Amino acid sequence: MYDMPVKIIKPVFLSIVVCLLCQGKAVSAPCYGARMPKKNEFHAGASNYSILKRYLENEQGKIRSSQNFFDLSYGLYDWLSIDLKGGTGNIKQHPVGADELDYPSSFAGGYGFRIKFFDRNQFKAVCGFQHISVHPEKIRVGQTGHAAILDDWQFSVLISRQVANIDPYIGVKLSRTDYIHRQDGIRERYMSDLTKNIGLFLGIDLPITERCWFNIEAQFVDVQAFAGGIKYSF
Repeated sequence: MYDMPVKIIKPVFLSIVVCLLCQGKAVSAPCYGARMPKKNEFHAGASNYSILKRYLENEQGKIRSSQNFFDLSYGLYDWLSIDLKGGTGNIKQHPVGADELDYPSSFAGGYGFRIKFFDRNQFKAVCGFQHISVHPEKIRVGQTGHAAILDDWQFSVLISRQVANIDPYIGVKLSRTDYIHRQDGIRERYMSDLTKNIGLFLGIDLPITERCWFNIEAQFVDVQAFAGGIKYSF
């Protein structure tokens, strides 16, 4: 039986509303899908998240990134999970009127949480927060040294209905991607286009066995991105 206290639903919805109203200041990362670990259960797996295109503010061009992770989620309760990930990622930033800066893959990691606030008659609703940080290798272009960090944030809400053990889902998210650039010791932070903070996503959890499944997700409007991975519960 679903054991989430009813009294938590109201603050969850209020938090979501506040996030949507504050889109100009709020802070994209994959959403993990509708499956959550039960209390004291783990979900582990491997995944890729690829940002195909995201525009930066003030005509700073666009950014791309490919990230590979080992994922681990733990169920504190049936309705609350903690999500962790570690792996590698790169950054490709294309300034307006200049050549693309290509930073080779190095460390990347992330964390977040999810709250399931509805679960009835094969329908689920989940909200969550996710953050990813990518720290690729430094590069040199001519005599100039460049270093970069990508910070990716999102709040999301999704709904799902299970059909024949398949869990398709759709949702809305509030996101921001920051590109931190250091050139010859001078540090600048460029945010993603703040007029495109709200995005949509579609995904599906496809079972392989009772405890193993594929997750596939596409994101658009705020960012063009794709995520895919395989998960196992234990």
